[in-house]
Amino acid sequence: MHPSCALIVWLAAVVGAQFVGYAGLALLAVAALALAPRSAYRWLGYVRRARWLLLTLWLILAYNAPGEAWLDKPWAPTYEGMAEAGLQAVRLLVMLLWLAWLFTVQGRDGMVSGLWGLLRPWGRFGGKAERLVVRLSLVLDNLQAPQEKGAWRRMLLAGAHHAEGPSSLGFLVVPWAPRDSLAVLGCIAGLVGVWMW
Repeated sequence: MHPSCALIVWLAAVVGAQFVGYAGLALLAVAALALAPRSAYRWLGYVRRARWLLLTLWLILAYNAPGEAWLDKPWAPTYEGMAEAGLQAVRLLVMLLWLAWLFTVQGRDGMVSGLWGLLRPWGRFGGKAERLVVRLSLVLDNLQAPQEKGAWRRMLLAGAHHAEGPSSLGFLVVPWAPRDSLAVLGCIAGLVGVWMW
């Protein structure tokens, strides 16, 4: 799959997840796992890292939605809040699964190549796609490198010193195939169907 096509498929899945219920989310999850079964291992790591975010999201939504209190207790969340919190938590889990799919299918270099392919046409209008792609590449490199404790304090104390980085950025340019066009058309049709449904 072309890297730009993979980014479009990922974006369509993330946007589509916001408009569907549990059945649609289950279908999106099955589709991600069917396209790349190895992404399940990466996804479990993402879920483990996001566990406090998921808990916080659930608590905020469960307690802030108006409605009937659970078991008629004044300190309890509302039934409506728990329903909304559960749905939003599952949506976040599905979005993490699709992110794991993207990294499994394309990796860091594929994401950079795909972003460059998508942003290249905007250069005709004065956009600086190359700068954005290089910055994203540097951020992804820094995220993959383990940092020792207190590294952020040293970076702040160092001031505006420029860190050493790669002098060039290379990536593979993959030709666009007819199946990539079909995948993009399928994503557009899916989003239109979800929006109209």
